[in-house]
Amino acid sequence: MGYRVAIVGATGEVGRTFLKVLEERNFPVDELVLFASERSEGQKLVFKGNEYEVRTLSKQPSFKGIDIALFSAGGSISKEFAPRFASDGAVVVDNSSAWRMDPDVPLVVPEVNPEDVKDFQKKRIVANPNCSTIQMVVALKPIYDYAGIERVVVATYQSVSGAGAKAIKELQDQTKAWCNGDPIPEAKHIAKRIAFNCVPHIDVFMDMDYTREELKMLNETRKIMHDSNIKVSATAVRVPVFYSHSEALHMETKKDISPEKARELLSKAPGVVVVDEPAKAEYPLAVDAQGKDEVFVGRIRKDMAFEPGLAMWVVADNIRKGAATNTVQIAELLIKEAL
Repeated sequence: MGYRVAIVGATGEVGRTFLKVLEERNFPVDELVLFASERSEGQKLVFKGNEYEVRTLSKQPSFKGIDIALFSAGGSISKEFAPRFASDGAVVVDNSSAWRMDPDVPLVVPEVNPEDVKDFQKKRIVANPNCSTIQMVVALKPIYDYAGIERVVVATYQSVSGAGAKAIKELQDQTKAWCNGDPIPEAKHIAKRIAFNCVPHIDVFMDMDYTREELKMLNETRKIMHDSNIKVSATAVRVPVFYSHSEALHMETKKDISPEKARELLSKAPGVVVVDEPAKAEYPLAVDAQGKDEVFVGRIRKDMAFEPGLAMWVVADNIRKGAATNTVQIAELLIKEAL
């Protein structure tokens, strides 16, 4: 059985990756409809060797006939159009932050809480979590199930692709200017100059001087793990890397767990690849994770501040597992478990 699938935000970085992932995973697309803003109207994108013309989202009087809509078009667009798709009969899987903390909308990482997808009926919307949250909870899940987790301290090293195509261009332009000895262009799409720099400022500052990005990691983790008591303290940093986010995790567990047991559990966990031989300089790298769908974990060791506790290094491609792939995996779960 095939499905009529819509992609909203088709011409963006994540939208184009939706097409790649749908094709790679042989998703049962019977008909494909592409939507974007008016400036992208008429563009043609290729899926399975066929060209599809992009339509203007705002000009559509109806979305009847769409079975599944994959959204990557920003929170305001999702707030306006996701309910319209849903009321016309589609199930929406949304990649923005618009619906993540809505109590009537499941927030799903298929390797962690696949059962939650069955709760889509209230609004016919399922939310895709924040990219940095996704890779963290995939790595935490097997440890959580075995030993429990009291608290997590995490520092993220997030690539510029998480801020969009304009941020990628900004890093390119600043780097080129520095290498040529030219004046470095002013920062416009990242809070400060990003070339040869680290910027501890992603999204806006909120309560207690944490950024919204950092608070997402707390609130989304609690919702995904169904544990309102787990504590997460995050520092989110933009680094001059084009693709893939890296994270240093330090966790206090409820019972003791050895690094050896953690490696065993993680090596058997769905969607996880363990790369952990420090003596051979083998550990996850952002450049190695680029273009892949797995979450890579290494530097697994006893934590020296938390007892009992573990420390580890976690890397994943933020555009794929952190966005497009996780969204498509949710759609696959909907087909298998709910639709």
